[in-house]
Amino acid sequence: MHKALDALLDLLDLEQIEEDIFRGVSRSAIIPRVFGGQVAAQALVAAGRTVPEDCLAHSLHAYFLRAGDPGAPIVYTVDRIRDGRSFTTRRVVAVQHGQPIFHLSASFQTYEEGLEHQAPMPPAPDPETLPTAAQMLPRYADHFLDPGVVDRMLEARAAVDLRYVDAPPYGSIGEPREPRSQVWFRTNGKLADDPLLHVCLATYVSDMTLLDSVLLAHGRGGWATGDVVGASLDHAMWFHRPFRADEWLLYDQESPSASGGRGLGQARIYTQDGRLAISVIQEGVVRVPR
Repeated sequence: MHKALDALLDLLDLEQIEEDIFRGVSRSAIIPRVFGGQVAAQALVAAGRTVPEDCLAHSLHAYFLRAGDPGAPIVYTVDRIRDGRSFTTRRVVAVQHGQPIFHLSASFQTYEEGLEHQAPMPPAPDPETLPTAAQMLPRYADHFLDPGVVDRMLEARAAVDLRYVDAPPYGSIGEPREPRSQVWFRTNGKLADDPLLHVCLATYVSDMTLLDSVLLAHGRGGWATGDVVGASLDHAMWFHRPFRADEWLLYDQESPSASGGRGLGQARIYTQDGRLAISVIQEGVVRVPR
């Protein structure tokens, strides 16, 4: 297994300090605050550890309340809202320095048969034909305010093989285009057969690129180029069908709206054989510096 993936799995292996109370630590981020995908994934781990093994996560709804301090532990308190025959609901609050920084509600369901239909998978090239992050990012080093960002981005994403179908926002600065972005991703190594682990890792990755399509619509390069500042505000996911995060997943993202200093991203995540696995919606602050 890739050392970076090993480190990420350790990050998600929360310490239980009391019944329904867990503690997590943070890893180095590209910017001096806790990566939102990490907090969301850790909160889902905490929730998942309080439900029966046959209950699988089917949705989460979360708010990012404050920037997290990467140098301090995060305490996750789980509230057992409901334990039903089919559905189980948990609420998780993440706290640092005595203040809530993140709030998550998650719902779990025991497996059952039901009606089946899905939106078809959009066309996308074979991920193996696309450049890796290590091949792509150095091309854009001169677009960033700090050339060291390339190394930090590669380090922060080393646990995940993430490949853009088209140029990322920082690759087409000043050229507005269709507000749509596609990336393929999978973990850099095999994972255990634990459905919660795969859901948590997809949650972690889902916060990496979802607002790209907002930037594309306006020809903006992103925070690393200095032409916008931003942060995640809220995040919602629905897990429709089983999937593995260590196998290729297509993250098909678009932005229907930006206004009031906020941008909305929505996406569908498909398995390589075309099954719709996850739906995602996120709103974030997207401001032009004055």
